[in-house]
Amino acid sequence: MNYEQAHEAFIAQHLTSRTGERRGRLERGHRHAEEMFLQNVWWPLRGDFKDLHPEYDVLDWRGRSYFADFAYLPGPVKLLFEIKGYAAHVRDMDRQKYSNELNRETFLYGMGYQVISFAYDDVNERPDLCITLLTMALSRHQVVSAPGGRLLLAEKEIIRLVVRKAGTVRPKDVSDYFGLDPKTVRTMLVNLCEKGWLAPVRRGVGVKNVEYKLARDVLYYWD
Repeated sequence: MNYEQAHEAFIAQHLTSRTGERRGRLERGHRHAEEMFLQNVWWPLRGDFKDLHPEYDVLDWRGRSYFADFAYLPGPVKLLFEIKGYAAHVRDMDRQKYSNELNRETFLYGMGYQVISFAYDDVNERPDLCITLLTMALSRHQVVSAPGGRLLLAEKEIIRLVVRKAGTVRPKDVSDYFGLDPKTVRTMLVNLCEKGWLAPVRRGVGVKNVEYKLARDVLYYWD
């Protein structure tokens, strides 16, 4: 399924499950900036829309409905994503709107949500930067179960290093960090790939793997 098909199914699924203003808000609010974030940033990074909710309704400190552009809710983790244009959020914002936005974000933090904001211009012109920053933000909530078998402790520490490195690591990073010889590091990384914990980053046909990343299907979140 390509992006267009997945996006159409994603929005249709949420429209079907909503009624009243929540449905109307999705019909009106999911516009160019939100679609661009999905196409330029989220889809290249994740490849699906699992646990993502568009135009997500939460209450602010005044008891009023506030619709975040997206909520990402994998289990206990509660992240809200906002795509902010300069005009609406800076140039045309008065003091009261500014205060309300800060109060809302502080209130949401107190309610267990974390708000992550992206500039419209970056989503449009520098999506690779947004992908890097989002990867780093998501990696704070990732944890993997310890691999079984021999070299248990060493493998666990490599996995933790990959998480700290925002999801990717080079053999040289591992070698320098743990003081291991390159041959040993390559063997350990290959073993972790065979076990399904890591995946090589392909750079092209005939090019050696210079990086390894966490395999998507072994990402979990703190309880």
